[in-house]
Amino acid sequence: MAHRISVGLISDTHGLLRPEAIEALRGSDVIIHAGDIGDPAILTELARLAPVTAIRGNIDKAAWAASIPETEAIGVGGLLIYVIHNLADLDLDPAVAGFRVVVHGHSHQPGLKDAGGVMFVNPGSAGPRRFQLPISVGRLSIEDGRVEVELAEIELPKR
Repeated sequence: MAHRISVGLISDTHGLLRPEAIEALRGSDVIIHAGDIGDPAILTELARLAPVTAIRGNIDKAAWAASIPETEAIGVGGLLIYVIHNLADLDLDPAVAGFRVVVHGHSHQPGLKDAGGVMFVNPGSAGPRRFQLPISVGRLSIEDGRVEVELAEIELPKR
């Protein structure tokens, strides 16, 4: 019997971890933070939900972030996932390197693109609102080598 693995995706928190984002990621087996964390306490909070893989974004310049890598390659559910903050900095061919998924952030714009058998996923920004872009997170569901992606806009309480 196949086991479905749920990977929570979050990026660009910029020091703000909303309770709604925590709820949206609840139930994840693993969480990936694609950079611009802004505060190490965010990683501590996320680790209460599931093991966290995080990379450093362009705003993560303080001493606490020095030990966080700029990119990361992780295996989940038999698939290789590459994590990078700014997709413009990608200096490898993910398909040739054996990656099935590339998770990235930086633009604050949630997005999904399949290119040459590689799924490029930006969960958007879960932190402070920027322009009119949505507040969002994502989820990968991996089962039997298949990947499904869900991007979810976070509904904020009316003020």
